[in-house]
Amino acid sequence: MKCIGLIAILVVTSFIHAGSGLAAQLSVEPVLLELNAPTATGTLTLRNDEDVEATVQTRVFRWSQIQGIENLEPTTDVVASPPAVRLAPHSDYTVRVVRTATQPVGGEESYRVIVDQLPNIRRQSPLAINILIRQSIPVFFRSAQLTRANVSWSLAYERGKIVVTATNSGDERLRIASLRLRDATGSTINFGNGLVGYVLGRSSMSFTATSPPRGFAAGGPVSINAESNNGPVHAAAALLQIRR
Repeated sequence: MKCIGLIAILVVTSFIHAGSGLAAQLSVEPVLLELNAPTATGTLTLRNDEDVEATVQTRVFRWSQIQGIENLEPTTDVVASPPAVRLAPHSDYTVRVVRTATQPVGGEESYRVIVDQLPNIRRQSPLAINILIRQSIPVFFRSAQLTRANVSWSLAYERGKIVVTATNSGDERLRIASLRLRDATGSTINFGNGLVGYVLGRSSMSFTATSPPRGFAAGGPVSINAESNNGPVHAAAALLQIRR
């Protein structure tokens, strides 16, 4: 299962119009859990701010990055309790996130809690859009001997796309935002001003520019700049030509 972002909206069925008052507004706090050993339990607060009941399902997945691609896999090492709840209008509910694995934490273990606000079938209009709203909360369990993120960068030209890969040799993840590439001629590739993604510990993650400027990086190394949870990122890399 691929990780598809912090918040996703999935249209299950669609008809003529959405109707009114059929969906509750659900918020989840905090937006990230970071738990240092020996702490094995954290909490999330689910809040229903609307006038209708909300049915919510919570599941935990192990989060990994394999060959530059994010993956989520079911796990029993960490659980969310309760796994499902109905929230009355204008009410809060606390969900516990518990590490049940008996072995000590190694480095930084990465998980995501998937919080699904399920469609309210009983209140659904026959002309409504049936929408499932999903929020994905990062959860990190950290050992006392954690090494900081240590990221190196590489660039490749593949099938007309520029792929920038960050490889992290440390235990701690690096959160990357506002990623920008600039070549010797001043040509730039901008990945946006917000969150681009994470590079997990002992992992690599790739980010792709699908429509790079013509001749980008033909004149030499590319400067790489970004913001991270550890401060500004400044690096350089030469472009590797890959034909596939």
